[in-house]
Amino acid sequence: MNLSDVTSTPRKRDRRRRVGRGNGSGRGKTCGRGMRGANCRSGSGGKPAYEGGQMPLFRALPRRGFNNKRFRIPSGHINIQDIAEMQNSAEITPELLREAGLIRRKARIVKVLGEGTLDRPVTVKAHKFSKAAVEKIEAAGGTVEIIR
Repeated sequence: MNLSDVTSTPRKRDRRRRVGRGNGSGRGKTCGRGMRGANCRSGSGGKPAYEGGQMPLFRALPRRGFNNKRFRIPSGHINIQDIAEMQNSAEITPELLREAGLIRRKARIVKVLGEGTLDRPVTVKAHKFSKAAVEKIEAAGGTVEIIR
């Protein structure tokens, strides 16, 4: 084996470019950044999507994708305490709640929630009930009817 047979091992990657090591390297003085402007200074770089004042591509393209708003079913929620305040009716229906202004007119589904107390028996008709609401209505001697 001779000294001329020894070779360096091939590198996996190129060496990183060392800038600012004299004009002979081709990357001396300004280090390949040019003379003036924000990009020649340290700390510059700006926002990733900034295009010099031109409308950025991500804003210029139309938005796409799924949004559930179109398929949402408008619903109204009412508590037991609101039902307790309605003194004159023994049967509570979604139509009665709309007339009283307790749920929005758009609401197609009405859910009764269990906040508050009920002291008289009432029949409540709604689409959905929480467990606490069912317990409180039945404890007061009322009945629960689920509308399909």
